[in-house]
Amino acid sequence: MLLEKIKPYQNGLLNVIIETPRGSKYKFNYNEDLEGFVLTKTMPLGTAFPFDFGFIPNTLAEDGDPIDVLIIMDEPAFPGCLTACRLIGVLEATQKERDGKETRNDRLVAVTETSVIYEGMKQLGDLVQTMQDQIAEFFVNYNRQAGKEFKPIRWADADVALKLVENGTKKS
Repeated sequence: MLLEKIKPYQNGLLNVIIETPRGSKYKFNYNEDLEGFVLTKTMPLGTAFPFDFGFIPNTLAEDGDPIDVLIIMDEPAFPGCLTACRLIGVLEATQKERDGKETRNDRLVAVTETSVIYEGMKQLGDLVQTMQDQIAEFFVNYNRQAGKEFKPIRWADADVALKLVENGTKKS
């Protein structure tokens, strides 16, 4: 499988596969068995992804899925696009499923290395508080609409986010 060859982090950058582009009213997930992207959800009216959303290949988060990343980019890309990103922080959070099971479900935030508009965004402090609040609120609402409860704990810097990647890297 092609994704097995992609290192999660190299040359100081994350390798992120985009699942759902910014502005999309559809949620796509990568299906390892099918080796392709599957439409898994249609967003309610008035709801769309604020930025591209994807995952770091060959990682595993506490929720059992690859580590999630919200990618700040100039324009939306497409499902399956590989982009090198610099970490700027993480929204640490818990998520309660419909069955009551609660797990950590952190959301890393990164900026694509090819960005012109956001090239100066290097650390969490460069992400204005309004944008941090709106990103957190998007995930709260997104999960509420799916019958889940997403509880932000705090924002943390890129060093904390990198430790999550290192801890979640699959051992080959």
